[in-house]
Amino acid sequence: MQLPLTASGSDPPALSAISPRRELGAYEALWLEKGASFKTIAEKFGADPSALPSDFVSPSRADECAAEVMRILKAKGIHRFGVRVNHAGDYPMRLRDAKHPVELLYYQGAWELTETRCVAVVGSREATDDGLDRAERLARELVARKFTVVSGLAAGIDAVAHRAAMETGSTIAVIGTPLGSHYPRQNQELQDEIARKFLVISQVPVLRYRKQAVPQNRFFFPERNVTMSALTEATVIVEAGATSGTLIQARAALYQGRKLFILNSCFERRDISWPAHFESRGAIRVREPDDIWKALG
Repeated sequence: MQLPLTASGSDPPALSAISPRRELGAYEALWLEKGASFKTIAEKFGADPSALPSDFVSPSRADECAAEVMRILKAKGIHRFGVRVNHAGDYPMRLRDAKHPVELLYYQGAWELTETRCVAVVGSREATDDGLDRAERLARELVARKFTVVSGLAAGIDAVAHRAAMETGSTIAVIGTPLGSHYPRQNQELQDEIARKFLVISQVPVLRYRKQAVPQNRFFFPERNVTMSALTEATVIVEAGATSGTLIQARAALYQGRKLFILNSCFERRDISWPAHFESRGAIRVREPDDIWKALG
């Protein structure tokens, strides 16, 4: 792992050398505390905005957890990865716009892709053929205009958007599992290719995820959408049902002051009311591609 030891953005320089391994271990230890959640951890750091994870965990405990994470990831075939920690290095300050901002991210691949103009393309896992075609065309048009396409590596819209972007441009996958885990299974090859050639990001703690069962791990996926919105300048919803997790990202985008685009085909459905609701809150209805390009500038 490599982590610059000077801060970015408006942060002051780090007062002393920061160990990414120890911060990783401390972050993991915080997640093993009883009742830990994105909300409780964000509140802990909100009460002390200058704190690092290691300020709340003993060095021995942090080192113990870090060693266990390294062992697990190595067993999964991951020998090279990086972390980004708030207050240290290239942590994206855009993440602070989230309601419960994360303090640490894991990644594999080309971190510099986060410095490009990024747009999220998201939608239903059980997408229609028309929805898949729209996602593919949109991703290709975005990369033709030098945008990086960001999505969540889910089945359906996400996977199609990633694959289309990879043909001639760049993509970032923000996943709802730890590095080295794959969901859904059929996207394992796609995830590994994105990690090699582009960028995979995870905020999911390895030890907490390993400790609890699948039903409890599902709550990491909605927060993945929140982070995906914060990392990008806009989200485009291609297609989504009334209970889709995509709507979590829609709410996050508006809360964070990001542009939210909804394709007109969503408004034409009689079985959902969310498109009109979000349009009334500031989302942009996309009747033709120029509606996106004009708003993005």
